[in-house]
Amino acid sequence: MRKQFFFSVLSLLLMGQTTFAGSIQDHTQGSKNPESKEVTVLNTRLAKGWNTWNTRSVLSQVLLPECFSINLQLQDKTTHELLTEALIGRSGKNKEMVKPGPHSYDGSYTELTVTWNNLEMKVQSAWEGNRFALMITPVIPNDTVELLIKPAVLWDRAGKVKIEGNKILFTNDSSNISLTVHGGKLNGSDTIVRCTLNTPIWLSTGDDNDLSGIAGFIGRARSKVMEEQMKYQSDSLLYTAMQSVLAWDVIYEPVHRRVIAPVSRIWNCNWNGWVLFDWDTYFASYMLSLSNKDLSYSNAIAITKEITPNGFIPNFGSGSYKSEDRSQPPVGSMIIREIYRKYHEKWLLKEVFDELITWNRWWMDNRDVDGYLCWGSNLKNPDKSSGKKDNKQEAMWESGLDNSPMYDEAVFDSTKHVLMMADVGLMSLYISDCRNLAEIAKELGKSEIEKELVLRGDQYAQKLETLWNEKFGMYLNRNLSTGAPSYRVSPTLFYPLLAKVPDQKQAQRMISEHFNNPKEFRGEWIIPSIARNDSAFKDNNYWRGRIWAPMNFLIYLGMRNYDLPLARKDLTEKSGNLLLKSWTEENHVYENYNSVNGQGGDVTSSDKFYHWGALLGFISLIENGYVLPLEKPLKEAVYER
Repeated sequence: MRKQFFFSVLSLLLMGQTTFAGSIQDHTQGSKNPESKEVTVLNTRLAKGWNTWNTRSVLSQVLLPECFSINLQLQDKTTHELLTEALIGRSGKNKEMVKPGPHSYDGSYTELTVTWNNLEMKVQSAWEGNRFALMITPVIPNDTVELLIKPAVLWDRAGKVKIEGNKILFTNDSSNISLTVHGGKLNGSDTIVRCTLNTPIWLSTGDDNDLSGIAGFIGRARSKVMEEQMKYQSDSLLYTAMQSVLAWDVIYEPVHRRVIAPVSRIWNCNWNGWVLFDWDTYFASYMLSLSNKDLSYSNAIAITKEITPNGFIPNFGSGSYKSEDRSQPPVGSMIIREIYRKYHEKWLLKEVFDELITWNRWWMDNRDVDGYLCWGSNLKNPDKSSGKKDNKQEAMWESGLDNSPMYDEAVFDSTKHVLMMADVGLMSLYISDCRNLAEIAKELGKSEIEKELVLRGDQYAQKLETLWNEKFGMYLNRNLSTGAPSYRVSPTLFYPLLAKVPDQKQAQRMISEHFNNPKEFRGEWIIPSIARNDSAFKDNNYWRGRIWAPMNFLIYLGMRNYDLPLARKDLTEKSGNLLLKSWTEENHVYENYNSVNGQGGDVTSSDKFYHWGALLGFISLIENGYVLPLEKPLKEAVYER
């Protein structure tokens, strides 16, 4: 959920200074069920080593499970300004600019560049076994800015920290760790080490006082990351952008003691430390599955276990509360199926199946109007953020397309709790959910549930067929209050390709008459979230005309079900070009993009480092064979790369 309501709040956060979070606030989000043995082992395996685990600052290195942190801060001696935390993508006067560099998933290597108050410095870290090194190199020195090294124990965990000269010491019941600070002019106290930044500064375990030795250790760690990137050959830049945004978004969530990858750190800071959006997190899990099974599992399980007592995966779960009035697009079963087809670990299916089948049934029971599915909001549980009931906006938020022009004329029925519009996109995704979940049920030997799901998918497929408009050559949303079709043309109208409902002739008409139509979607930068000839396209505001990676991604998956080679090639290449435009210029992966010039940062409502933007590159990685092809059923899948 990227809500218009939160734009002003988010803008304040982007411009303001955050506060270092050293303690845990008590809240009770997530599944109340006991954690399974497999999940416990998974979380233990992930939550270890040095990494940028602290969501509030990318200049914080934390050792898990000890929760011992080394926090880098900057202070201007002239103005007395203090930069206590740094985030990727913050904007505003005198705010830091962080350019993210390589970052292995496990934190064995991280690199970034920070620019602040006319100072530019590079920060690199590496760890292997018990050896850890952190090096700070001034790129553009500023004699008035000091580096502050502030050790701490985070999240109310047990342990003590003290500073003795140039030594930082940590102890708890099971660990004794010593870090030595080298380089520059040092001025230590009981709680902080101050360093001038006219020469490199480095911290290391043991007594390594040779800069060349530390540089060699860090360089070898960096080389391993580079070697991994080069495995993807001509797609290495696309992989690098995707892997980087995912890795920098990986954090430790201390209340549930788990490792997750929320959409961006800036969003987390406004939600009591973390927020998991529904379809965003499933998409992240799919991207993570390419090269990190554990993180893929962790995130897929985390969002699925956010299921509400009413039986649906919510729009969002967070460190503050979750949305209990609405869900979001049902893509979970599709993603879980694809992850399983790669790794073939049946415990994952068992772990999430009950929640997924409950969610599937919930849509039929709560969003069906005369056999059609509609987006809605259950007024018994309105969103706390809006303070309203019978809110049409909340129903639009359930679609994930928060302000889409498709819903401008739709009426919210306060009795049925839905937008009275038969939604082509929702019905297509739901049919896909039924069929993917049926395959999972079959794999688990749940034959009766499999039959139930196949039948339900077929019933909604037949109903979706009635939304085909032969004259227009497209499936069209239908106003259920008037019975009239809606001609507000959005990329969601291509989603029937994902559900395999059109025949080849219909699919070709959809592509030739609409996808390839420059008045609607064709262009250098594609695919806009509303047709170019729609009156709302010029708004260039969120889902009113901007390009969103999940739309491109779902359409691409749908195209794979048909013989549409030219359109598929066009979408693949142009999606990759869009991602690389901002990545090669500024190392940013945007939440959404301008449909006219391909820019991501031309508006304030596009987070600069939002992981689902990387779906634009994931398309090429699938197309070029690095990801298990989606066409094969579970029983016949063979991973060949």
